[in-house]
Amino acid sequence: MKHLGKALAVAAFMLATSAQAEIRFGVVNEAYAPYTTKDASGKAIGWEIDLMDAICKELKEQCTIVDVSWDGLIPALESKKIDVIWSSMSITDERKKRIDFTDKYYSALAGMIGAKDGVIGATAEQLKGKTVGIAVSTTQSAYFKKHFAEIATEKSYATVDESFQDLASGRVDYIFADTGPLKELLKTDLGKECCEYKGSVEADDAVLGAGVGGGVRKGDDELREKLNGAIKAVRANGTYAEFSKKYFDYDPY
Repeated sequence: MKHLGKALAVAAFMLATSAQAEIRFGVVNEAYAPYTTKDASGKAIGWEIDLMDAICKELKEQCTIVDVSWDGLIPALESKKIDVIWSSMSITDERKKRIDFTDKYYSALAGMIGAKDGVIGATAEQLKGKTVGIAVSTTQSAYFKKHFAEIATEKSYATVDESFQDLASGRVDYIFADTGPLKELLKTDLGKECCEYKGSVEADDAVLGAGVGGGVRKGDDELREKLNGAIKAVRANGTYAEFSKKYFDYDPY
């Protein structure tokens, strides 16, 4: 019986250790190319997924993806359904009131696309009287409320893709979002036909944030530092630059 007890104790320890080693990455359950999307089989792919894979390889830990809606990411983290938010979440002071962040792993530029009319720019003067499509609970929505609310109308959408359909059909004048996904939309057949990039908005780090990082629970310093070390390692060993070439013609960092 003593041997059986020891065997059960060892098995329990190994099971607990295995469970602790798994890191659950919360990834938004909507297309956000080129950062995250899904292939025909439903498997998550994209630049952020490649980065996640490289980080988990560096850490020698098992990682799993948990699909979460955008506005459910922080609640899922706080309720311990996931261990890290990994979905192009900008590092802002407002969000840091609820969660902690890893170091930045890419820089997100905010810009606008609109119908092809040859008028380039995304200034207050050009937006006056216009309707702008913006995904809910985003830094772009906060930026709009701060800088454009008195001169233009915000129309909210669950996703950037939904707003694009309305832009193409003329129901909104602009879409305001991260530049990466906007430029991906312009590569589609519909995007090439209907729309053009209007330009980036003026910087406001207080609202748009100082880059994109992984979100972790308050006080989870051990995981945050492990992820920070892995982010630095994959940048230093060339892995980051190598897989980034598949998606960008510039350094996303």
